[in-house]
Amino acid sequence: MDDRILRNKCVVRDFTATTLAAIPNLYGRLIYIASLRDLSTGNYEHSGLAALYSPEAIQEALECCHHEIFQRILETPLAIQADDLRECLQEMDGSFSSTLSNWRRMESYRILPPSNAPDYLRELFFSNLRALLEILEMQNSTNRSTV
Repeated sequence: MDDRILRNKCVVRDFTATTLAAIPNLYGRLIYIASLRDLSTGNYEHSGLAALYSPEAIQEALECCHHEIFQRILETPLAIQADDLRECLQEMDGSFSSTLSNWRRMESYRILPPSNAPDYLRELFFSNLRALLEILEMQNSTNRSTV
C-alpha cells in the first residue's frame, strides 16, 4: 500500500466512505474526483474534508484516491468499462445521445487522469475512451433504429 495512503488513512476513509461510496460507478468517481482538482494549481479542494483535515493531508489523500481509481479503470476489461461508462453518461443531464456526441467532439475527458499519471497511461486511457465512446455511440444508434 502507498505510504501516503497509510499516512492519510483517516482522510481516505472519510472520503471513500462518505463521498465516493455514493457514486455507483468507476467513471463517475473519476469524474467527481477530477472535478475537485483546480486546473490552474493542480490542488484538490473539498470543503467537507477541509473542515476536518489539513490542506496537505487532503491533497495527498485525494491524489492517492484519484490515482487508485484511474488505475482500477485501466485494469478493468473494456467490456466492463463500456457498461460502467454507459451507466455514468446516462446519469448526466441531457440526452445520452448528445452526451456521447459532446464527449467525442470536445474530448473533455482529457482532464480526467491524475496529473502525475505517466504519459503512456494517459494515452492508453484516452485511446480506450475514444474507442468506448465510438462503441457506445454505434450501439446507441443501432438501438434507436430498431425501436
